[in-house]
Amino acid sequence: MQERQIELKNRRNLHTIVFFYIFAKKIKDMQLDKIVELLGEPYFRNDKVLIYNIDCALGLKKLNRNAKIINSTMTSPPYNIGKDYENDLPIKNYINWISEISELIYQNTKSSGSYLLNLGYFAIENKGRAIPIPYLLWNKIKFYLNQELIWNYGAGVACKNYLSPRNEKILWYVKDKKNYTFNLDPIRDPDVKYPNSKKNGKLRCNTLGKNPSDVWQIAKVTTGTDRSSDERTDHPAQFPEDLVQRMILGFTNENDIILDPFIGSGTTAAVAMKNNRYCLGFEIKTDYCETIKKKINCHRKRN
Repeated sequence: MQERQIELKNRRNLHTIVFFYIFAKKIKDMQLDKIVELLGEPYFRNDKVLIYNIDCALGLKKLNRNAKIINSTMTSPPYNIGKDYENDLPIKNYINWISEISELIYQNTKSSGSYLLNLGYFAIENKGRAIPIPYLLWNKIKFYLNQELIWNYGAGVACKNYLSPRNEKILWYVKDKKNYTFNLDPIRDPDVKYPNSKKNGKLRCNTLGKNPSDVWQIAKVTTGTDRSSDERTDHPAQFPEDLVQRMILGFTNENDIILDPFIGSGTTAAVAMKNNRYCLGFEIKTDYCETIKKKINCHRKRN
């Protein structure tokens, strides 16, 4: 009799979980429809992704900032280093531009939301060869800076007269320093040096692995003969899928809406979709919108 009661209780709990999951999904579907009402028909759409071929500032201004539908923003803006897809700006103008975009993101982000901003470095004449962009920007953004993450990679320019650069920064901002999403277990590092070490007869470490720390060793998306990454597209500066995967699992929950205002090759959308999140992306170049469309369709076929 007792076993039967436990079974019924477990079933009720399962039904409750399923109900809330379906309810949350319907709410997010409605929010995507609301975005379409505000922004018009997207360049590309499926059940999880909206891609708009517009300037992100224009798109963010059109959203209903009172609704605050964005759970998290994950993006890597142009670094202002003369790539084909960017307009080279004076440094002060560039910093102001990123600050203005960040303000619009803040206005559209939920109170428990986050903002993960990946930036590299550039030269400042007579000041420095490789100034990390976050050093000029971090305190000009309204979000609370929760932590700086270091993305360390192996491939890159080999230098002769100074050390070869092998890192970029990711600024992990939150809107409320006491109320934000952080899921440690899905991003634990299983590479533990002494996994069976015990104290007082109990394992010292979590069986899922260790905290991955604030230094992430994740390979870049490489290009070139015999060394090009499998995920390489025609975009010259891609987010690695492994990097986005860790951010999505660690800093968002299922059915969350993720924004990438500089979505480029579409990695954020593809990985969000794979992990049962929604994604809103802005891309100003039509050619890259086609790249995104192909990438998302390929991911859907594979998964």
